[in-house]
This record gives sequence, C-alpha cells and structure tokens, in this order.
Amino acid sequence: MIRTIFIRVDRVLSPQKVMRNEQRRFSLGCRRSFCFPDNIHSGGHTIASGCLRFEGLDIQCQDMLIIHERRTLSIACCRDKDFCNENLHPALPPLRNSASVPHSTRPHYCIGVEQDETYFTPGETLKDSTQWSQSTGSGSSFPMVEITIARQIEMVKQTDKGRYGEVWMGKWREEKVAVKVFFATEEASWLKETEIYETVLLRHENILGFIAADIKCTGTLTELYLITDYHEHGSLYDYLTSTPLDPKAMLNLAYSSASGLCHLHMEIFGTQVKPAIAHRDLKSKNILVKKDGTCCIADLGLAVKWFSDKNGVDAAPKKLVGTKRYMAPEVLDKRLNRNHFQSYLMADMYSFGLILWEVARRCVSEGIVDKYQLPYHDLLPTNPSCKDMWEIVCRKKLRPALPSRWRSDECLRQMEKLMTECWAHDPASRLTALQVKKTLAKMMESQDITI
Repeated sequence: MIRTIFIRVDRVLSPQKVMRNEQRRFSLGCRRSFCFPDNIHSGGHTIASGCLRFEGLDIQCQDMLIIHERRTLSIACCRDKDFCNENLHPALPPLRNSASVPHSTRPHYCIGVEQDETYFTPGETLKDSTQWSQSTGSGSSFPMVEITIARQIEMVKQTDKGRYGEVWMGKWREEKVAVKVFFATEEASWLKETEIYETVLLRHENILGFIAADIKCTGTLTELYLITDYHEHGSLYDYLTSTPLDPKAMLNLAYSSASGLCHLHMEIFGTQVKPAIAHRDLKSKNILVKKDGTCCIADLGLAVKWFSDKNGVDAAPKKLVGTKRYMAPEVLDKRLNRNHFQSYLMADMYSFGLILWEVARRCVSEGIVDKYQLPYHDLLPTNPSCKDMWEIVCRKKLRPALPSRWRSDECLRQMEKLMTECWAHDPASRLTALQVKKTLAKMMESQDITI
C-alpha cells in the first residue's frame, strides 16, 4: 500500500494567526489512514500537510509537477525514505512563470508551494478561465487549481446519487459548480475519470468542462472530489422528461451531442496529441443540457483511450461495462473485439442511436408529442437483466418502435433514418460520429438554423 505524505505552502495576502504543530506535521500523519491538515500562517505563507494511505493517490503529486503560465506553483517530491520531505524546501516561483520542475515517476512524499490569489485577475470568472484554457488546448479548465478551489467550495444541495457516490451543486466565489463526490472505495473510478478529463486537447464546448480533482479529508472520512461546470437543466433524460421540443430544439440537442461525441472519438495530431476516446456508457442520463439548449457529454468514468502509435486499448479485461439498456448487441453477446478500437466506437454509436430516438419522440409534429420513455420501455422490465436485453436486442433483433407520424414530417423522417443507421445490428454498417454530425449539420441548414 502506497502512503503519500504531502505538505502544501500557500502565499496569503493577510496572515492573521500563527498555529504550529511540527510533531503532527512530520510524524503522526503517516501513521493513520487519513490525512491531517495543519494550518501554519507565517511570513505570508500557509503550510498544510497530511497523509493519504490509498494506493494510487500519487497522481496528485505527479499532476502538480507542471508549472503553467497560468499557475504559479512549485512542488518537490521524494520517495527514498520515511519522512524524506522534511528536508524539502520548494520556493514560490515568479508570477506567470512557465518553467517546469523535475518529474518523479513515483513520488512517495512531497512538499508543494503555491500562490493562492494569482489564479484569477480582478473580475475574472470560472468561465473566463475556461475559455482561456480552451485556447491553450489544455485538458482541464485550470492547471492544478484543485487546492485553491476544492477547499473553498460550499456544498449547497445534493442533486443525484449513484453506485460511485453523490453529485452536489456547490458554490465557489458565488459561482455554481458541480461536485461529484466518490466514496473512498471508488478510488479507482475517481482516478480513471480524472485521468480522462485531464487528457490533452479534450476540452470542447460539447464535453462537460472539467475544473479540478481533489481529496478532502475530514476526521475519519476521505472524500474524492471531481469538480466540473454546473448545468442547471440537469441531464438530457431530465430535460426530455419535462420539455417538449420543436424541430430547432431537437436538432440543437442532437447536433451538439454528436459534436461532443465526434470530438471524443477523434484522434488529434500536432505538437500535442489527443488520443481517440470511446465513452462506453452513453445514455441520456450521461449527457447534460446547457442553458442555451445545447448538450455536453459527461460521465467519462468508463471511457477508454487509444493511441495509434501504441496500437493498444487501455481497457480492463472485463468486457461487459455500461448500462444494460443501452448496450450494443456485440457487447451483450460478448463478441466485441477488444483488440480493435473501432469496435468500441461503434458500440458508442449504437447507444447514440437510442439517444436520438429519445430526443425525436419529444419533438412536436402535427400537434402531437409522445410522452418521454426510455428505449425498449414496452419490451423490457424497469431494470432489465443482461439476459432480458440479449433476448430482445440479439436474438429477436428488435429496436425501439418508430411512431408513424414521423414519416409525414421531413425532419423527423430524416432523424428516423439517422437513428436506424446508428443502431444497425452489424457494427460495420453503423454511421460514425463524424457522419452523424455532418448529417445533422445539413438538416440544421435546411431548417435555417445557425450552428
């Protein structure tokens, strides 16, 4: 079990009190199963230290080793002996310094120094910094902004709960953020999703904006935070349940979702390389609706990456992952080729076809709109088993029913054609995300909708 002791030093503008506990700072921290945050205000700096026992949390130390012009941070790490960080003394770098500190592949103990009040200029918001980060091509919104934002978040209300933990709406400096709180037992999921969100060049307007990942320790409780943009409309599932659509709203939802998926699937080459990424759990509950009526892809915890130069997929041996109702036929009957990355992308496209069906049902035509329903609602129980799904999708090769009214509406008729080409039984016959995006763009153009 890897145990990581950490020390953070922050520059503060108005230090008001001094608290010292040197014994706890360097000795007790690594004897316990949770961290001990200390606050030592002295000389305009705040020092915090503690210990984390969970294996894999070295990622926090590794991730903070890059100094970005946007982030004045210095960190030093060591792993050669117990309490080796007692003699580490990193110095605060000059503001806007873009130099890098040495990289340690597997640090055990670390001490970090950061400047707390330099992330945002007066009047600057999370959105401003997100747009800046997007122009640089970085993965996260703020390079290693975790320490500053995470400990200042006020948790306002719980919005969801799942197998991994809970989702909260929080506030940071009066701005709303979403906080996904993982149970300590779900550390692997937290690490995986953090890794995906920090992928170079991942940031896109139709992929949920990542802000930070952090660990919060309070007493005997360790919480793993994933902090992202907050979208008050909630998931596409929630939105469709309560909101009927006109053709413009339908196409906006569909096109923006396809655009996000297309970016996720795409491998980008250049001075930096973005790997192709397959989602593996696409469903309407994992797509969020923004204020402007467009969507962003979220919940990347099961995603897998592929680098063409390595010709490998970073997927675990377990094949059956995702939500059963949205699983592609080749996933259900366990014939998905795990060595061929296109197989994962085509499984995503099957799921996306079902999402298009959900969206199209809520579009009004001839004064009629269908009540929101999940795919296969009339063929399956509320919580179908893999056997139930296999029987319907693989053996009988059934798909969701297509309302007859769609055939008398040109826009819905084209949507019908699009979804059926996405959920084809043969993966090789399905459309790619790029093809779907281009088709939807043409449909929007024909409706005089500006993209």
